[in-house]
Parts: sequence; C-alpha cells; structure tokens
Amino acid sequence: STAILLYLSRKYNTPDHWYPSDIQKRAQVDEYLSWHHANIRANAPKTMWIKVLIPLFTGQPLPSEKLQEVMDGLSTSLKQFEERFLQDKAFIIGNEISLADLVAIVELMQPVGVGCDIFEDRPRLMEWRRRVEEAVGKELFFQAHEMILNIKELSNIQIDPQLKEHLAPMLMKML
Repeated sequence: STAILLYLSRKYNTPDHWYPSDIQKRAQVDEYLSWHHANIRANAPKTMWIKVLIPLFTGQPLPSEKLQEVMDGLSTSLKQFEERFLQDKAFIIGNEISLADLVAIVELMQPVGVGCDIFEDRPRLMEWRRRVEEAVGKELFFQAHEMILNIKELSNIQIDPQLKEHLAPMLMKML
C-alpha cells in the first residue's frame, strides 16, 4: 500500500526525490497517490482479472464487452494521467522520479502483462515509462515486473475443482 511506502521512505531516510521534503513537491506526490486509487487502480488491474484470473477459476472467458468496458475506463484515466499529472514533465512531480511514479507504473504494467499494450498509441506515456525504467534500472524494472509480465502462464496451472467451485461465483460478482 502507499501507506507502507511512505513509512519506509521515512524510516530509512531514502533520497529526497522519492518523497520530497519540499512541501509543494510532497503535496504533488500526495495528490497523485490520492487520485491513483479511484482512477488507475480502479481500472488497470481489472484487465488481469478479466483476461486471466477469472477464466482460470471459472473455466470460461468473460465476454469481450467486459474487457472493452474496462479498457474504456482505463483510457479515460490514462488521458487524465497524461494531461493532469505528466503534462510535459519527465516524471509526475518534475525532473526526478518519485513514489508516485513507482505506484503508477506497477499498475500500468498489469494490462501489458495480459497483452493490452496501453503505451502503444500514447507517446508521452511511453516516454515516461522509458524514463521510469531508466531511473530504476532496466534489470531491476523487469525483475520487479516479472510475475506481472508472465501472468498468462497461470492459465496453464491446475486449480483444485472445489476451490474453483467456491471462488467462481464470488469472482463473477466482482465485475
């Protein structure tokens, strides 16, 4: 959660760019983190549930309309993200990466992991992702996202039929 990220940044006295001591920059990080939950987080992870996890537990793919509905909501959130937060800056709060960028990229890699390339027709977003990768280090970036980028492999595992029977109705209600 963002609360634990903030706690860790304070406890371990991380470099200032992660969660700036400058009150205005810190407010920008806080603003993004507050906005994030109701927008990016509300849509991006659903792609993984629709394309991989729910079919894994129910044995049936969801109608394509469900994915389109989520992608439409995500598209709106991405447009707001670019216009409100990225604008013409390198990172969300300016020229240095912050916790806001880390929180954003983790969610936005989830659609990528299930084959929805949300960066493809968004050059500003694609450049921001490239800068985040470089700031973190490409090796660490891909190591951190390895499970998400290989999530489709879950469709090959066998799930206990009783667990499927128990979870399938609850998962269907989620969407």
